[in-house]
Amino acid sequence: MGKLKNIRTGRLLIRTLEMKDKEAFFKYRSLPEIYQYQSWRPINISEIEEFINKNISVCVNTANSWLQLAVCLKEGQMIGDIGIHFMDDDYQVEIGYTLSPEYQGNGYAQEAVKAVIDYSFIELKKHRVTASVDPDNIKSIKLLEKIGFRKEAHFIKSFNMNNQWYDDCIYAILEDEWKPF
Repeated sequence: MGKLKNIRTGRLLIRTLEMKDKEAFFKYRSLPEIYQYQSWRPINISEIEEFINKNISVCVNTANSWLQLAVCLKEGQMIGDIGIHFMDDDYQVEIGYTLSPEYQGNGYAQEAVKAVIDYSFIELKKHRVTASVDPDNIKSIKLLEKIGFRKEAHFIKSFNMNNQWYDDCIYAILEDEWKPF
């Protein structure tokens, strides 16, 4: 399918993460309040550069790959990111999202997640979108539930991060349940 086309909303531009995003990406992704719920914590800017170089080569709908998208204000300022995991079948994707703390609480995450879900169902013709979330990440759970996701599973100590076991909840929505915005 090739590269992702830019996704636009009323206030946002969502596009493939690029090298010009490295400083902003590193700045918020290396904050403790951000990485506490994530398996990846960047150590330095060269690790970010390596991540972005790999990301640039990912083609949309390549089985078992992640594509990281930059969430930007219309003016171009990067405020967060969304990852799309293209599963090993043609019918499902998993999403993950992160928003810089200074931009939280303004509805940007919800707007960006809804746009990527629209893209997944309408453009990519997916049947199901899932999200994996730490049960302590209340903000993320509220966002998913607000836009129509349902909790499908709660796995006990199923995820190992930094030599510690964590619970993992799976939320999902089907294409025929989705209400585009």
